[in-house]
Amino acid sequence: MVASTTVQAPSAWSPLRVRAFRALWIAQLFSLIGTWMQTVGAQWLLVDEPNAAALVGLVQTAAMLPTLALALPAGALADIVDRRRLLVVVQLFQVAVAVGLVVLAATDRLPPALLLTATFLLGVGTTLTIPAYQTLVGELVGRSEMRSASALNGVAMNLARAVGPAVAGLLIAATGVAAVFALNALSYVIMAVVLLLLRPPPATDVLLPERFTSALIAGTRYVRHSLVVRRMLLRTLLFVVPGAALWALLPLVASARLGLDATGYGLLLGALGIGAVLGATVLGRIVVLLTPNRLVLASSLVFAVGTAVAAWAPTLPVVLVALVPAGLAWLCMLATMNGSLQVFLPAWVRARGLSIYQMVFAGGQALAALGWGLLAEAAGLPAALLAAAALLAAGAVSVVA
Repeated sequence: MVASTTVQAPSAWSPLRVRAFRALWIAQLFSLIGTWMQTVGAQWLLVDEPNAAALVGLVQTAAMLPTLALALPAGALADIVDRRRLLVVVQLFQVAVAVGLVVLAATDRLPPALLLTATFLLGVGTTLTIPAYQTLVGELVGRSEMRSASALNGVAMNLARAVGPAVAGLLIAATGVAAVFALNALSYVIMAVVLLLLRPPPATDVLLPERFTSALIAGTRYVRHSLVVRRMLLRTLLFVVPGAALWALLPLVASARLGLDATGYGLLLGALGIGAVLGATVLGRIVVLLTPNRLVLASSLVFAVGTAVAAWAPTLPVVLVALVPAGLAWLCMLATMNGSLQVFLPAWVRARGLSIYQMVFAGGQALAALGWGLLAEAAGLPAALLAAAALLAAGAVSVVA
């Protein structure tokens, strides 16, 4: 079951009419592109190292591990301190780390251990950013626009996933990895400037001051005792764990199944990104026509079909056609979960609730990706993708069971 708390968005793009949100969203898009460029640059530096496969995989692990370890403390901080100031400090911390990477890469003094450590530190910054950023966005656009704002954040993530690696590949080929790291550092500077110039509206909720440890305990207790929040987190997990197979195994679909190069892989990512943009466009109409449970049902089934087609379709055009609605379903599902959670959570615990959601989303996706990779290694790529599609379908059925 998913909470029936729905907010009918008059327009998918209406939050962009809020000047402060528009500036913040553009800065966030640039920052996400920089993050993907940073990931590609870090992986490229490791491809010629001994045990390259393991080291390349550790880049994602180093970036995601802080989310599992620090998401709840990050949410507690975002609930008890000034969010804008917290975000500015975090961006400046990431600027320092990113500039250090630029210098070390340019002077060829970046061994794998130091590169992975810096990647971990940037992941810490990202973890501290997410709950404060999402809560600040809710303050800027208002409760009635939260779902649309969540959808637009999903669009930014998918656009960055498609654009960042492509731009990084071109820059690395032309000038080297240091240029990629430099653009990532610049993206943090831009975000910090936008936040410094931002003037959020006065808070409408008067919150009692909390100590950090007490805030951690209170946030955990609230989620543990809230049946609605637990159901939304479980529904997210049931979608993300099997859904992670397509994202994790898509490079193998491109290379091993379809015989494509990096450009072809970019086309597959682009199809999912186009679907996400379409999802943001139609989400406002969908939430009027479908209850949250029916939207979850439809999204799960559509993503299951896209995953199954990727497992057996023999040609690129067929896979591309299937991935567009899959990207739409991914966006609609996660925007619904995130938006419903933001609307339901009380102001005093909102950032902590969102941080736990982020732990479930990112942690479930990261651990599941490893599991799907191992299954594909043991049973074959088509079998792993079909198993994921079956689990998605089973999760969809559980909505109406």
